[in-house]
Amino acid sequence: MGYNPDKPMEGRLTDLGPPHYEQFMPQVIKDNKGKWLWHEIVQPGVLMHKSETGDEVYTVRVGSARLVTCQFIREVCEIADKHCEGKLRFTTRNNIEFMVDAKDKVQPLLDDLASRGNRFPVGGTGAGVTNIVHTQGWIHCHTPATDASGPVKAVMDELFEYFTSMTLPAQVRIALACCLNMCGAVHASDIAILGIHRKPPMIDHKRITGVCELPLAIASCPTGAVKPAKAEVDGNEIKTVKVTVERCMFCGNCYTMCPAMPLADPDGDGIAILVGGKISNRISAPKFSKLVIPFLPNTPPRWPEVVEAVKTILEAYAKDAKKYERVGEWAERIGWESFFEKCNIPFTEKSIDDYRLAYNTWRTTTQFKFTSHVK
Repeated sequence: MGYNPDKPMEGRLTDLGPPHYEQFMPQVIKDNKGKWLWHEIVQPGVLMHKSETGDEVYTVRVGSARLVTCQFIREVCEIADKHCEGKLRFTTRNNIEFMVDAKDKVQPLLDDLASRGNRFPVGGTGAGVTNIVHTQGWIHCHTPATDASGPVKAVMDELFEYFTSMTLPAQVRIALACCLNMCGAVHASDIAILGIHRKPPMIDHKRITGVCELPLAIASCPTGAVKPAKAEVDGNEIKTVKVTVERCMFCGNCYTMCPAMPLADPDGDGIAILVGGKISNRISAPKFSKLVIPFLPNTPPRWPEVVEAVKTILEAYAKDAKKYERVGEWAERIGWESFFEKCNIPFTEKSIDDYRLAYNTWRTTTQFKFTSHVK
C-alpha cells in the first residue's frame, strides 16, 4: 500500500517511538477535543469538565508512589478496565487520574477505590498539597546526596490530611531532588527538599586513566574546578586531574563523566530546604525558590528533621496567608524576616545569596515589555 500524505498514520508499521496518544484517550475526550468550556472541583480529588456540546467528563485523582510494583500497576489497570473502558492517565506529579463520562459513574468508582484500603487515596486538587514530585534517590541515581522515596513517604505521611482536603489558602507544590542537578522541579515549587553534597569528589588515581576520558571529565565541570594534573601511581607518573575546592559546587557532573571521581559521602551529605517557587503566572510572576534551611542531616528511615521543617513551614503558611496566596507571595508580603520568625528558622549567612554571575533578570514571566536601545 502506498503512502498517503493526507492520512500519514494510515497503514503505518513501525517500532520507532510510542504509539499515537489518541488511541489512549477516552471517547468523550476525543469527541470534545477543543470544545471544553470550563471545569470545577466537585469535591477533593474529583474534577468535572464541561464541553460546549453538553458532554461532561469526571476525573477522579488518586495519589500514587512514583516507584511502584507490577502488582500495583495490574490493580490500576483492573480499576480502569472496570470503570473507565481501560483508559487512565498520570499527571506530571505522579497522580493517577481515572475519567468517566457521567456523574452516576463517579460514586461506584470512589466506592471501589475506598474498598481497597489506603492504596488509592483520592485528593490532590485545588487548595491542598498534591503528590510530591521527586527524583530517583538511592534506588537508581548515581550522584544522590539523599534518598528520594524515603523522605517523600515520611513527609507525605505527616501531611496526608492536606492531600485529601482543600483547606489551605492555595495549592502547595512540594518537590524533592536528591542532588542539586535537580531532576525534580525544586527550583519552582512552593516547598522544596534538596539533597546537597558538601565535599569535593574523591579522585581514585589508580583507576582514573582506565575508566575516564580526562578531557571529558575536565569539560564536564560547570565552574572550571577540574584541571589536568599528574600523579605517581606504583612508581609511574600518570595523567590525572585535580579539583580546585574553592570553585567546586559539589554538583557531581564530573562523576557522571568519570566513575573514578565519586562524590557521595554518607556523613557530609544532607538536605537543604528551599521555599517560594512557583510556575503560576496568575497573581504574580513565576518565581524561583529561595534557600531557607542550608543543611539538615540524612536520618533514614523517617527523616524526622526534614518532616518537622516542612510541616512547620506549611502550617505557618496555612495559618497566616491570605486566600489564593502562594507560599512565596505570602513570604514577600510579610517580609522574609517575618517568614523566618513565623517558621522558627534561624537565619545564617549561608542563606545570603552572594552568587555574582547571575543576570539582572531571568525573564521568568510573560509579564515583561520588549526593550530596545533605540528611542
